[in-house]
Amino acid sequence: MEKDKHLGLRIDSDTHRKLKSMAEYDGRSINGEILYLIRQAISEYEKKHGKLE
Repeated sequence: MEKDKHLGLRIDSDTHRKLKSMAEYDGRSINGEILYLIRQAISEYEKKHGKLE
């Protein structure tokens, strides 16, 4: 089984504050919110361009 990958991310303070607010509103951790948003973006991309492998 493949292990989870680590991704370092640098963001400015204002973006971090807003992301934290979004995560708290949705009952997620910041990491969980980022994963949710990435998965949403991938889903939208695949709707327009077809499935990614």
